[in-house]
Amino acid sequence: MTATDIGFFLNGQPQMLPPAISPTTTLLDWLRGAAGGPGLTGTKEGCAEGDCGACTVVLEEADGTRTPVNACLTLLGQVHGRAIRTVEGLRQPDGAPHPIQRAMAESDGTQCGFCTPGIVMTAWAHAREGGEVHEALAGNLCRCTGYRPILEVFAGLADDAGPPPDLPAPGAARFEAPGQVFHLPATLDDLLALRASHPEAWLLAGGTDLGLRVSDHREGPGAVICLLNVPDLHTLRATAEAIEVGAAVSYARLLALARQEVGFAPLASLLARLGSRQIRGLGTLGGNLGTASPIGDALPPLLALGAELELASVRGRRKLAVQDYLLGYRQADLAADEVVVSVTLPRPGPADIFVCEKVSKRHDQDIATVGAAFLIRMEGDRVAEARLAFGGVGPMALRARRAEAALLGHRLDAGSIADAAEELAGEIQPLSDWRGTAEYRLLVAQGLLRRLLVRTRHPGLPASLTELA
Repeated sequence: MTATDIGFFLNGQPQMLPPAISPTTTLLDWLRGAAGGPGLTGTKEGCAEGDCGACTVVLEEADGTRTPVNACLTLLGQVHGRAIRTVEGLRQPDGAPHPIQRAMAESDGTQCGFCTPGIVMTAWAHAREGGEVHEALAGNLCRCTGYRPILEVFAGLADDAGPPPDLPAPGAARFEAPGQVFHLPATLDDLLALRASHPEAWLLAGGTDLGLRVSDHREGPGAVICLLNVPDLHTLRATAEAIEVGAAVSYARLLALARQEVGFAPLASLLARLGSRQIRGLGTLGGNLGTASPIGDALPPLLALGAELELASVRGRRKLAVQDYLLGYRQADLAADEVVVSVTLPRPGPADIFVCEKVSKRHDQDIATVGAAFLIRMEGDRVAEARLAFGGVGPMALRARRAEAALLGHRLDAGSIADAAEELAGEIQPLSDWRGTAEYRLLVAQGLLRRLLVRTRHPGLPASLTELA
């Protein structure tokens, strides 16, 4: 049965929103009192762009997973049937603070306090999910305290063993508000039928890109088709030949798998720098491809690996190489009635040289000024195949064909790399913006080619090269 009202769990209690509430209201605005929301003002608005983490809340999954997300980028329609925990929901039954909140106060981990609720929610999720502390905190900015006392709190975290929520099975839903309709199909067939009927609708998965059009630009789309309840789009599996990633699979899930799979360590290192845990918890590779981002931190690896897309419509399915799919600035070979179903990432061979690079103003929480990914296949001491892909150097991510040709049949040495770098200057057309000038971007791209040679000679180098003597 198709739901017509938005319903979800908030701090363990069921919520059923009134009919006609806009499904593209951000969760942050609603929590703080907009559209009849509960007035839970512990969740703060800092940047409204998913950068500062002041609005961090946690998605509680049925399997016990806790995923921190940015409430400023999350729309009410996206949380239908899910469970949300805010900082108010950590209160103990007797009204006392949660142990994490007490530890933050007693360790002097807070001063002005504006960022503290978001940090506490990140900590609450991290206590269960584990991992590297710096990575956990990358999406939370504090300008007062400094991170030493906060890191001390994180070092002593313990999971509170709270039970997972009892969530309903994902189902179809359709929400209407004045001038708006928000669809949540539950099968691929239904999704394709909706796409054929509403080619103008936003296709929404995680919303870490499209969400900015609501939170930052205050757009109100007339029609949205949300992909989150379509099982076919959540496929994630590794085979001997490849990793297959459904269009609605979060970066967090892909990162966890890539870290376990032989040959994909460079991709995992890059994904760990894509946004923050909050962004990776919602953002999807399919969404990145759907918007055909000109930078797309994750797109150069797809080009270097020779990744292939599966596209579908009511007319049938087709497969297309990513390099043929990208056509120009925010342009792709995607018909108005088509959706991206999945992307297949071929596994690098055991002797292949696979490298992913990202140069940005900040290590974390920043879009690449220049991104790159290289795959080199050798036969003896000669280059038999070269795929050199770059992002941030033109209207779309691209392969540097002339630079590739300069390496083919040659030894991978300083001479051939210099020739490839020279060819690169004639085939990329970077723009100047606040991230870097065109001249700087060209120098960076050429420098990354030279770094490729260093990496081949020192295969144990860390991704950042900071340990290189």
